[in-house]
Amino acid sequence: MMRTSLPQWVDIGLLPLINILAAFVVAGVIIAMIGENPFVALMVMLKGAFVYKGALGYTLFYATNFIFTGLAVAVAFHAMLFNIGGEGQAAMGGLGLGLVALALDPVLPPLLVVLLAIPMAAVFGAIWGAIPGWLQARRGSHIVITTIMFNFIAASIMVWLLAGMLMAPGQMSPETRSFADGVGLAQIHTIFNAMGIPMARSPLNLSFLIALLASFGVWVLIWRTRLGYVIRATGHSERAVIYAGHSPQRIIMITMAISGALAGLMALNEILGVQQRVILNFTSGYGFTGIAVALMGRNHPVGIILASLLFGALYQGGAELDFEFQTITREMVLMIQGLIILFSGALAYMFNPVLERIYAHFFTRREVLGDG
Repeated sequence: MMRTSLPQWVDIGLLPLINILAAFVVAGVIIAMIGENPFVALMVMLKGAFVYKGALGYTLFYATNFIFTGLAVAVAFHAMLFNIGGEGQAAMGGLGLGLVALALDPVLPPLLVVLLAIPMAAVFGAIWGAIPGWLQARRGSHIVITTIMFNFIAASIMVWLLAGMLMAPGQMSPETRSFADGVGLAQIHTIFNAMGIPMARSPLNLSFLIALLASFGVWVLIWRTRLGYVIRATGHSERAVIYAGHSPQRIIMITMAISGALAGLMALNEILGVQQRVILNFTSGYGFTGIAVALMGRNHPVGIILASLLFGALYQGGAELDFEFQTITREMVLMIQGLIILFSGALAYMFNPVLERIYAHFFTRREVLGDG
């Protein structure tokens, strides 16, 4: 990551906002070129994401997926490991969750099945993340290559199982049978309505709260525990870690297991929260988008939550754009997401030199005058 002389509030607060603004300006120019008013399109997107009935629930539902995958990328990145395998780890998390639910829902109460299925999603994701970690630590395989390959392997396993031995009898879709009644995470609107607080129907469920707890857990792990300190130290200097008596190989495997577990938990939102059965391709690219979320959030849980909210709004608001405008299609919404990823990732520090000059001109000069 590029070193900067800017204070933290500019680096992690102002600079990402400028990058997002730049992405929207370029997207607005393109929308104007196809004959639509970019300001009207922006208002439609904002209303679709936050104002319309149930829109906020959908936005937070999508944001939940991004929080899990963004945290997964961030934890690995603190050890300078670029985990591209969020898709495969999430798929394996869904498989582990589904196997527990399908095996136990005929014999155990639904609540107990859910309590057993949740950690199993993390365990399957952790195993799928730890294997590339072991390959890098012990065999020198590059983590980027192995995690990409493991995405393909996970996808193949899911096709093999869901179109084969796990496929529900009497249907053509590659998916399992539905879980027993009650095996699932309660949806937020159901809880609020039961408490007498009217709330529009949406797929937002309790996994959102689990995602927030996971964010807090990652903050505690990385900045308040000895293991987190060693993970960060491994990312900066393996020699220092060895000198301190730790094994970088072991830390790499542990880090990738934690990263995979977080990605695996994404399955809670989609499988246990909405589908109540394992379906094919439920990850829908959330694992890859988590990379952009982590980059935009500067690998900090608070930044990741805010970036997830932005991408959740783009997903939900983008669907409204596709519905309202004939010329703005789903591909145009993907283009806007791509621009945000471009400006927040590859061009993240493009405005740094300008900001450094402005900061030096105004703030440093004021400090000198104050000292005088």
